[in-house]
Amino acid sequence: MRRGLLLTVAVGALAMASTQSPAAAARGAAAPQATTAEARLQAWDAHVRLDAASPFKGMRWRPVGPTKAGARVEAIAVPPGDTGTIYVGVGSGNVWKTANNGLTWTPIFEHESTFTIGDIAVSASNPDIVWVGTGETQPRHSGYSYAGTGVFKSSDGGRTWRNMGLQDTQHIGKVIIDPRNPDVVYVGAIGHFWSPNAERGVFKTTDGGRTWQHVLAIDDRTGVVDMAMDPSDPQTLYAWAWQLVSGPESGLYKTTDAGRTWKKVTRGLPAGPMGRAGLDVAPGDPKVVYAFIDNQTPGPKGRAIVGGEVYRSDDRGESWRKVNEQDLYSVFSIYGWKFCDVRVSPDNADEIYILGNRGLRSEDGGRTYEEFGQEILRVHDTRGKVLHLDQHEIWIDPMNPARVLLGNDGGLFMSYDRARTWLHLNDIPAAEFYFVATDMRTPFRIYGGTQDNAALYGPSDAEVEDATDDPWHHVYLDPWTGGDSFVTLPDPTDDRIIYYEHQNGAMRRMDITGSSVISGGPSSVNIAPRAPKGEPAWRFGWYTPFIISRFDPHVLYAGGTKLLKSLDRGDHWFAVSPDLSDPAEGERGVVPYGTITMISESRFHQGVLYVGTEGGTIWLTRDDGVSWTKVSEGLPRKWVSRVIASEHDAGTVYAAITGFRQDDFSAYLYVSTDFGRTWRSIVSNLPAESINVIKEDPASADILYVGTDGGVYVSLDKGATWQSLCATLPTTPVHDLTVQSRDHVLVAGTHGRSVWVLDVAPIEALTEEVRASDVHVFAIRPVTLKYDPWIGEPGDRRRRAKVEFSYYLKTAQPVTITVWDEAAHVVRTLQADGQAGINTGVWDLQIVGAGPGAVPRDASAGHYGIAVAAGGSQDSAVLRVDPAPRE
Repeated sequence: MRRGLLLTVAVGALAMASTQSPAAAARGAAAPQATTAEARLQAWDAHVRLDAASPFKGMRWRPVGPTKAGARVEAIAVPPGDTGTIYVGVGSGNVWKTANNGLTWTPIFEHESTFTIGDIAVSASNPDIVWVGTGETQPRHSGYSYAGTGVFKSSDGGRTWRNMGLQDTQHIGKVIIDPRNPDVVYVGAIGHFWSPNAERGVFKTTDGGRTWQHVLAIDDRTGVVDMAMDPSDPQTLYAWAWQLVSGPESGLYKTTDAGRTWKKVTRGLPAGPMGRAGLDVAPGDPKVVYAFIDNQTPGPKGRAIVGGEVYRSDDRGESWRKVNEQDLYSVFSIYGWKFCDVRVSPDNADEIYILGNRGLRSEDGGRTYEEFGQEILRVHDTRGKVLHLDQHEIWIDPMNPARVLLGNDGGLFMSYDRARTWLHLNDIPAAEFYFVATDMRTPFRIYGGTQDNAALYGPSDAEVEDATDDPWHHVYLDPWTGGDSFVTLPDPTDDRIIYYEHQNGAMRRMDITGSSVISGGPSSVNIAPRAPKGEPAWRFGWYTPFIISRFDPHVLYAGGTKLLKSLDRGDHWFAVSPDLSDPAEGERGVVPYGTITMISESRFHQGVLYVGTEGGTIWLTRDDGVSWTKVSEGLPRKWVSRVIASEHDAGTVYAAITGFRQDDFSAYLYVSTDFGRTWRSIVSNLPAESINVIKEDPASADILYVGTDGGVYVSLDKGATWQSLCATLPTTPVHDLTVQSRDHVLVAGTHGRSVWVLDVAPIEALTEEVRASDVHVFAIRPVTLKYDPWIGEPGDRRRRAKVEFSYYLKTAQPVTITVWDEAAHVVRTLQADGQAGINTGVWDLQIVGAGPGAVPRDASAGHYGIAVAAGGSQDSAVLRVDPAPRE
């Protein structure tokens, strides 16, 4: 019998840093250190302090969607007996709550030290108590699966949260609350994905999270991914240990004394090695326990592994037998590290659901299976016809087993007929963007590629509002209503054409006015680069960086192991470099493909290009690929997340580098003013958050923006100092930034919370003269009224125009905002609490009449004055309101 490690851990206790990874040692790099939990929390404290001191904290980011896209749902929880409340954890998009069965949603966990969700649990004895285990549960070698900062608790239904410790677990697979006592909680922790650490296994608290016992510890590379509690005996729990990604320590553990002692159960289970597994106990017959196992032993007919298998116990987990008669390899093939959930129907121990790329249901105790139903209705139409792939969580209503909730890469789905038909609740504005781009329409469009929810485009004036249509559209969809998509660029010469891509170099050109939205259909053209006959195949990474040349819109550059060029919009390609790649380390390596990650073209001289690679190499050509120079001397040998040639100086180039795949969350940011010969760090006072992107402001060489895994920061002095630009932005990883130069709008593509925009014209106009003013109102851009015949009540502002304006205060104080019309009549007076620095004000374009009982009415087209008064000072600006276009 294995004895649990009875180590009492205080809430703030932190595990030590880990050692060099074998992959890094093979590259000869300096030994990488996984960032300690203490350092990560210090970085969060710095993040909060910068935000509080920022002169831009009064500015307002505006979410613009999309809502319909969806994102990976990792966790679902419902209070017992509650038919309206649902908690949903989006893998990298915070926690959301509905009180009306999915009609509307509220983000309730969006300003904490992390945004990434592994599991959610609601107390059966007190539904106001909610626990969130942070950190996604998929160790993705490609894309992103973020590390959390421990376990959080709310005692008021999600309104407020406290971090209750276990900060170095990074990825939490399961949280179980004792149904009799909400102070007793078990946490199954996977631990670090990329480095060894001690804080993994099963943890238990008996005092509501003030202290923890490490009740099941195996080794520094084996954690616990799933647990199940016997509903008839809360002293009995089952835990699946997982040695990433598979290994001899993976297996089933059982306790019958509430975690004091554990034994490893092997009777009837595969000999191993095994990978991940999911567990569930039949609510109606607790003697029956199921395990859905990723069996990594060699498979039949020369197959590398067996893959998915379902095992059943009828004696409370003491002995097991394989029950599936059909081969379940195709449920997730080699991707068992992503899936493996199993759930038992509350009213039938022989009815189970298993999750993989697709979802299957069995009614005969796991022997035979049928795929979930494919009849889908959607809150927002996507032109998709079938159930999205990649199923990650399923919940069955114990009071009504016909009601099923499903979380997959496309979001949340609801069924009322045991998974035969579904309602897609794609009304949560969560999407995992990789890149964003803009055009010059009015309003301008935003384009971007997302993780498994295709590429989309939408208007910059979109509003995320309940009970309104989502104005975003898909550039394409794959046959499974999704698709991994990355760089997405509009053709600057033809607004019908958009370039996009799938994984591993699969590039396409789509006519969005065509009849089909299906990638590979009649509206799309395959422009994937292919090596000439007789040459070795060109190799590409998870995503393929590509750009449209600023000197010739027919010229494209794309990066794989070589830099490739097309002169005819992608119809034909040729190499303009030798092999520039790093040695590829394979899917579980820090450098899985070794390929080019970023490309940047100088605007000053045609043929001057930079490329960065997975392994931290930056290359420069000044002659369009005839010769190449390595220019990364002195930089960390880590993934190049951005390399950007300056828009303002020919010799200046910026580089952002990330150690994300080494559990290194430090900030790495550099500038060179001599074409990369020498570099200096401009991290300065930035928090230690992984940096994804750096962008120059096109209007000023002094202004820089960076997007990190925690938000957005701005420098007004070329990186000498940084200030928070997070303002109203939720805690979210910002993967890309771009500035629409005509409208002076910063666009942030987040990997979890869709797209947000911020008016940065006031930042560009923040002169010393403005700073010396007590009050200053910046120029206000015109606004166009929106005509909507369906809405007649002035008080209903959905789909109605409003104006946002910016003003500066030398000191924080209350302000009075006055609006007057062309006849100098005051038509609206507003009050606000102004922050020191730049503030965003909002007028909803309603006029309030004088006298008692006056009814608000909509403003008409014309000119209005807006004045801001604070203390004894006042300033004003003129607003032009244009009439609504009539169709």
